Amino acid sequence: MAIQTRNKRNVNFSTASMSDLVFLLLIFFMLTSTLVAPNAIKLLLPSSKSKTMAKQTVTVYIDQNNQYFVGESRVNADDLERRLAAGIGGQQEATVVLRSDKTVAVQYVVNVIDAVNEINQKSGQKHKVILATSAKQ
Repeated sequence: MAIQTRNKRNVNFSTASMSDLVFLLLIFFMLTSTLVAPNAIKLLLPSSKSKTMAKQTVTVYIDQNNQYFVGESRVNADDLERRLAAGIGGQQEATVVLRSDKTVAVQYVVNVIDAVNEINQKSGQKHKVILATSAKQ
């Protein structure tokens, strides 16, 4: 004699709510990623009306304490040219974006430009230096 149960168990798993959850997480991360500041080092940039959009290869920061940063790492003035050359690599026309605090003396900005010019003379290439500014209000 075979005994049968009245209630059958359903072993299916519904994934409808899982796709809603993934969609909400995607929206959350897309919105929060736009709020992240592009500058890792806090600087008061000089203001300007001109706008130049160029593909940046290397970013150099000079903070209010006259310290150089290539990307996120701190660099000595003596080592600046070597680090820039490593960041540029073998590219023919690279762009170095210079983000300098507006309280920094001009000599520190000129040191970065001189380092890029030395790289250009040694490699025979034409790399550009662009000074980053904030929008004038």
